[in-house]
Amino acid sequence: MESSIWTLLSWGPEGWSRSIAYGVFTTVSLALATLPIGLFIGFLIALAKQSSEPSLRLAGNIYTTIFRGLPELLTLFLVFYGAQLGIQQVARMFDPNAAIEINSFVAGMVALGVMFSSYASEVFLSAFRAIPAGQYEGGYSIGLTKGQTMRLVVLPQLIRIALPGLSNLWLILLKDTALVSVIGLSDILRQATIASRVTKESFLFFGVACLAYLVLAIISSFGIRAVERAVGETEMHR
Repeated sequence: MESSIWTLLSWGPEGWSRSIAYGVFTTVSLALATLPIGLFIGFLIALAKQSSEPSLRLAGNIYTTIFRGLPELLTLFLVFYGAQLGIQQVARMFDPNAAIEINSFVAGMVALGVMFSSYASEVFLSAFRAIPAGQYEGGYSIGLTKGQTMRLVVLPQLIRIALPGLSNLWLILLKDTALVSVIGLSDILRQATIASRVTKESFLFFGVACLAYLVLAIISSFGIRAVERAVGETEMHR
């Protein structure tokens, strides 16, 4: 039995390690591709929610209410199936025979991005509120524009304050990538599911999947600590 397990976990023709490794690569790639999109949109939503313009505040609140209220899996289905139908209808206005399919990776990235951004916006908003108004006034008093004040005075403090919350969201994002297995993307969970069905060794391969996610979380924790130290050293030298 022991030798058969090592055979199943080998890189050879009868092994599944190559497939699991590809799933790890897909999972990490998806998470890394989603992160900047989610951070950027979340930052913009946070700016909108603290804007003096009522329509922007309303739009920001509606956005976060929708995507924090919907189940993650339902959001993924809406993007993968709903957006695909919508794009096809628009394309057929110009070409009746047009057939457009949304790539699973892109659909997963968009769905995870909007979900991540809805929570990240709350983290950014809390960080904005933690920065005293005097920081803005101080920047204006020395002749900085609003953009310069945001970039040179507010943003460094914002990153330091928001980093713990964003770090937790990154770990959640890493785990939420498992959802994309239902739309056919070959991530860790899907590869483990295929391997377990073929070999009838469900406990083995789902255990390997658990181990892969735990290793990614541990590596992420080390990376997060390194970023926190770098940000702390930057603040000390300012």
